[in-house]
Amino acid sequence: QVQLVESGGGLVQPGGSLRLSCADSGSRFAINAMAWYRQAPGKERELVASITSGGITNYADSVKGRFTIFRYNAENTVFLQMNSLKPEDTAVYYCNAGTSNGAGYVSYNYWGQGTQVTVSS
Repeated sequence: QVQLVESGGGLVQPGGSLRLSCADSGSRFAINAMAWYRQAPGKERELVASITSGGITNYADSVKGRFTIFRYNAENTVFLQMNSLKPEDTAVYYCNAGTSNGAGYVSYNYWGQGTQVTVSS
């Protein structure tokens, strides 16, 4: 059973940086792909970034050049380095385990509890 636990959220000023972490504490098998989603108040959950076990990454246009996703496959751990943060990045960020096919990232129903990121002066 995959059990994802996130950490690293908080309050940061515009232009600042945060690093989110997500670890799978439950399973003993390799996860094909992992991703970060976010959900702002009143908005739908959106895919922010994904990464396969082979290191192929994809990003939402809104975060390209500012966010970096990376992972340690052996530990089923994924990180999201967020730089040049903007107020519109404010949201609850969720880690997800899934897979990847020709159409892109496919989420499984394995979610972390979420971590709040607030960008405000």
